[in-house]
Amino acid sequence: MYLTIKETADYLSLPEELVKSLVLQKKIRSLYDGEEYLIYKNQFQSHLEQVEKYKMLYDEYMKEPIPEDIDVKDED
Repeated sequence: MYLTIKETADYLSLPEELVKSLVLQKKIRSLYDGEEYLIYKNQFQSHLEQVEKYKMLYDEYMKEPIPEDIDVKDED
């Protein structure tokens, strides 16, 4: 499925100008049909899956308790 720049920006939750800039810099693969750029939607699937994976790993890391320092001495 191919998306326009506007649809891609909505799909990725990015500003339309940024998506257009990335297309023109050839950082996002696209086709030009003579009128507009068309972007293949599935090229972002692996990136979005990785982002979700790292979000989960970050959440797990943040839930771990902070270990007590072995060098702390009770001086009371």
